[in-house]
Amino acid sequence: MKGGYRVKGVTNSVGGRAAPDFLFRPAVHAVPAVYAVPALYAVRYTSSMSRRSIWLAVLMVLCESKVAPAQQDTARARPKPVRDSSVQDSTLRDSMPAWPTPPTPLPGSILPSHRIVAFYGNPLSRRMGVLAAKPVDSMLARLDREVAAWSAADTTTPVQPALHLIAVVAQGSPGRDGKYRQRADTALIERVYGWARRQNALLFLDVQLGRSTLKEELPRLLPFLKRPDVHLGLDPEFAMGPKGTPGNRIGTLDASDVNEAIELLGNLVTTDSLPPKVLVVHRFTRDMLTHHERIQVDPRVQVVIDMDGWGPPWMKRESYRRYVVRFPVEYTGFKLFYRNDTKAGDALMTPADVLALFPKPLYIQYQ
Repeated sequence: MKGGYRVKGVTNSVGGRAAPDFLFRPAVHAVPAVYAVPALYAVRYTSSMSRRSIWLAVLMVLCESKVAPAQQDTARARPKPVRDSSVQDSTLRDSMPAWPTPPTPLPGSILPSHRIVAFYGNPLSRRMGVLAAKPVDSMLARLDREVAAWSAADTTTPVQPALHLIAVVAQGSPGRDGKYRQRADTALIERVYGWARRQNALLFLDVQLGRSTLKEELPRLLPFLKRPDVHLGLDPEFAMGPKGTPGNRIGTLDASDVNEAIELLGNLVTTDSLPPKVLVVHRFTRDMLTHHERIQVDPRVQVVIDMDGWGPPWMKRESYRRYVVRFPVEYTGFKLFYRNDTKAGDALMTPADVLALFPKPLYIQYQ
């Protein structure tokens, strides 16, 4: 999991390592239903065995099982990492589900006529992303350079810049209400919205629930979401439900949660005569988003599943295939980490590298 950050003395984590199931399993998720008994300790009970001997044998089995790496899917063959996965694109496409055709875009829709390129984070902590880089003018100039690079790489798709603010930040401590999240105040959201307006950029408000719920968090953001250039993001990694601490395990959202957000945004579009909204849902493991096939298709809300994991390019490509392409919804996104993707010596993926993916992502996020 990505390195933590501290806001008002509270440590948290954002983002996750891009990896197939066989390479990334948080320890909390990796408790097998049945202990696999090593051959060394596979003993048979005989009448001569004392109770003490039996307990000693059981204890040895348990100790061994805790030392051995736990796996969830023991029946699944462990594939070899694909380091140059681009050469296998045509073969893998044949084995993937057919990509669905999104509904006909309504007037004012951003996708698929444009590609969104966003800077992500929260100004309160540089560990949370590039959005906190100082000075602000330099950060916005860097966004301009990324927009220009994407425009040059794909001249057929105009680029729409965006700022993606974490407006509800998961926390490692419960806080006064026990919800394990901290809300950005109105002044902070308005400040980042002002930056976006200066760049003719969109603003996304990202929600990390902790132990809170969408019913508690989204109504508070309605005054901003009623603006035509403000959109929404959901981060299942930090959706703990009623139990669990953000950062100790990977959270999850269900299609019913995504549909709740779609319904709220769709109603806003209708009642306030707004252009269609974009809803970004982050994902870098299989279980972060369940029942994808039940996510409703509504032309008033364009759903993007964003591959949110960090790592070397081959691993990011594999995660994109395993957790986005294999579970098609509507549109796709891809996240690039300036620090975490490159800290092991790998080069940051270029626009040309990302455009080689299938389908080509229409939402690009930099952290």
